[in-house]
Amino acid sequence: MTHDALWLMEGAGNDFLVGVGSWSGRLASDPKLVTGLCRRHRGIGADGVLALDVEEDARVRLHYRNADGSRARFCANGTRCAALAAVELLGMPSELVVLTDWVEIPARVDSGQVALQLPTPDPAEEITLDAAGREWMGILIKVGVPHLVIAVDEAAGLDFLEAAPALRWHPALGPDGANVSFVNRHSDATVGIRTFERGVEGETLSCGSAMVAAGIVEMADRDVTSARVRPASGDVLIVEDLGTGFGLTGPARFIAEVRPVEVGNLKLET
Repeated sequence: MTHDALWLMEGAGNDFLVGVGSWSGRLASDPKLVTGLCRRHRGIGADGVLALDVEEDARVRLHYRNADGSRARFCANGTRCAALAAVELLGMPSELVVLTDWVEIPARVDSGQVALQLPTPDPAEEITLDAAGREWMGILIKVGVPHLVIAVDEAAGLDFLEAAPALRWHPALGPDGANVSFVNRHSDATVGIRTFERGVEGETLSCGSAMVAAGIVEMADRDVTSARVRPASGDVLIVEDLGTGFGLTGPARFIAEVRPVEVGNLKLET
């Protein structure tokens, strides 16, 4: 078992600082530390942090914080990275359960690919919103956290930085708003997606729960049982209808072990 370690990991381009041992408690309890570590250019840089603690019966507890220090009930790519870290760093079996603030998530790690089994979300809601000078028709669906999924002709040509923040904070989505994803079908049968994430307050290279939301919408539209979703990172993840819930499978990997010395005015002891 690796004690008191901090690692940088990524799942399909979503990057996280992962803490075990004493680092787990520090990341779980100190939002100021989290924001300092996650700052790009003046920190280490990450979309969020994962604090892991082993429990009995092949179960690991995940405490997740966004880059702004806020807690989130669920992060799918974070959960996939947590499963890989639990196997590689904490000696847990390749089939395990990750305890999130949303639900318990069965996971399977297989040669750098990590699969999650997610429960069926509440029914999706069609919604029309006025923002950024136009009307948008989308699907609001909660996969642990709320996602607004909007189909567009070409996500790459969208004025993303104008439209996404206006929709993310739209009053109709409640005081906490929602993650916003623009999706479009590609000729190779993949679904392209760009996501503006809460807690990062910007576009990330991928968002796992957003890809599940987009995959659910795609499967319902086409009456199929699986969807291939391609985020901005270019990786392809598979979303499947398992009958009793939904699966998400995609890559995850370690980037580096981290030994931070200073983040802004925060002196960090390792």
